[in-house]
Amino acid sequence: MFNMQELSIDSVAHKFNQQAILNGVFINCKVGEVVGLLGRNGSGKSTLLKIIFGSIKADYKYLKLDNELISKGYLSSNISYLPQDNFIPNKLTVAVAIEIFCNTYKKELLKIKFIADNLNKKFREFSGGESRLLEALIIIYSDAEFILLDEPFSQLAPLLVDELKQHIKNLKPIKGFLITDHYYRSILDVSDRIILLHNGCNYQIQNTDDLILHGYLPDYKN
Repeated sequence: MFNMQELSIDSVAHKFNQQAILNGVFINCKVGEVVGLLGRNGSGKSTLLKIIFGSIKADYKYLKLDNELISKGYLSSNISYLPQDNFIPNKLTVAVAIEIFCNTYKKELLKIKFIADNLNKKFREFSGGESRLLEALIIIYSDAEFILLDEPFSQLAPLLVDELKQHIKNLKPIKGFLITDHYYRSILDVSDRIILLHNGCNYQIQNTDDLILHGYLPDYKN
């Protein structure tokens, strides 16, 4: 029987200044789905992605990739991560950045007009929004099967948000995505499943009523 590739993290516990940020959190993602991660400021969304990738050490975690325990996501070529802040050195050209991150899907990436038209430009020559789009596209089209995206829609104009969502949907059959962003409507639109982080725990969300129930959205009826 074929086993679908899966990234999962279980029993995550993490404190900051003696305050529990995450407490027994579980989340998983399979190739072929987009999992949206929502939560208010300080709920631990970015922290969880950093723990999965390995840039933050959790007090406790149980991280598995395709049923094998791993210590840090960045040690695997099958996990790519887009942090909130710019991470590609601004002296690099777009072409060099693509060579570093992309091989398998390089041809598909180069078909994108904005990419093809700017291969020889350095990242310092772009606006903040343009740099964000470039970094997001490079990570999405990287060789990894699992893509962690921390606020990919921030700094982007609405048309670029829609474009980025379409690229995620196009690659979903061959990749798994774990995405968090404050633009919750975009998360709801692009995701197959929604997980809410609240009071250090994770909750499966079925609809916007669940988001109201857990205090993520206001209840205008009351």
